[in-house]
Amino acid sequence: MRNWILPEYVEDILPAESLHIEKIRRQMLDLMHVHGYQLVIPPLLEYTESLLSGSGSDMDLHMFKVVDQLSGRMLGLRADITPQAARIDAHLLNAQGVTRLCYASSVLHTIPCEIARTREPFQIGAELYGHSGLESDIEIQHLMLQCLVKSGVGKIQLDLGHVAIFRCLIKDLAIKPALETDFYTLLRAKDLAALKELLQSTSTLLSKNAQEMLLHLPELYGDRKILIEARKLLPEHPEIIAALDQLEVLAEKLACYVDQITFDLSDLRGYHYHTGIVFAAYTKGNPGPIALGGRYDEIGKSFGRSRPATGFSMDLRELSRLANTETSPKGILAPYKPDDKLLQEKVVQLRASGWVVITLLPGCNEENDATCCDKKLVLKNDTWDVVEI
Repeated sequence: MRNWILPEYVEDILPAESLHIEKIRRQMLDLMHVHGYQLVIPPLLEYTESLLSGSGSDMDLHMFKVVDQLSGRMLGLRADITPQAARIDAHLLNAQGVTRLCYASSVLHTIPCEIARTREPFQIGAELYGHSGLESDIEIQHLMLQCLVKSGVGKIQLDLGHVAIFRCLIKDLAIKPALETDFYTLLRAKDLAALKELLQSTSTLLSKNAQEMLLHLPELYGDRKILIEARKLLPEHPEIIAALDQLEVLAEKLACYVDQITFDLSDLRGYHYHTGIVFAAYTKGNPGPIALGGRYDEIGKSFGRSRPATGFSMDLRELSRLANTETSPKGILAPYKPDDKLLQEKVVQLRASGWVVITLLPGCNEENDATCCDKKLVLKNDTWDVVEI
């Protein structure tokens, strides 16, 4: 094997795609900035116990780990920036009111995750801390949808769920954590056959009513009619009613920003740390989600400061491949005349206006070395003019 071959699911980003990713990144961060979200840049690696706290616990298998040569402790290369943002909110900022944070940086995964086909996603996202009401869920999801539109992604489908429904159904059941994990894994996969087998094998632990409720969840997927059906099939428990009410309000508030809204009451993605509404955005032609998020009110508890929180993240590399790309204008070729003050002034003026101006270095051939230019500077009547090549 040649030593310059990259590992599987690791790749270089070449100039055209890099430019597009950077353009999307700037647009999104500018959008988050005007909405009051402050940019943070956490370190690429830190102690594993910090990265695996709160929402990071599900990322243990996805994290590269190394031994710190200075302390001998285990370090992790971050697989998700969310727990780092929570640590910053809890310990470094320590604000009493609402805190809005955003970020945009690379993360590393040992294996590709569902939101990306790479082991090095370029994660961008936003987190809102300090508010537990539905208004903050609406704000964060609206911001996510605006970011997707800004990136050039069209035909957006918003998928909504609520983990409190499943939590409510099993909270009074005397089942072990391992069995609970089996249930949510099968529910999330909508594997009805395997779920029925598991329920049969545990029939002595669960009442017939509890079994029926769990079997209903995978089928409660679709448009708003699902909420009506859920109210008929699920217990009239205050927590379940409140969850369904929240989903209905969200759908009303966000319907005008998306092409379609669906509900999935067995969506238990991030079940170990999500505490309420969960959501995912999809677009036509892409099998997996292009953005993910949800409410995780207990994430700060592991850092000694429990705060309500909600947020989202997405992979800029994936968005770049999906978004409608605009052809960037080519550059302007300038001759190499460092002592020509008029030429240098013209070059400075063009670059200040956003034009790409490339100087043809001595010994270079215009035909071979200026393929990215479709214009050039030509001296006419003591004036440097831009003309087509």
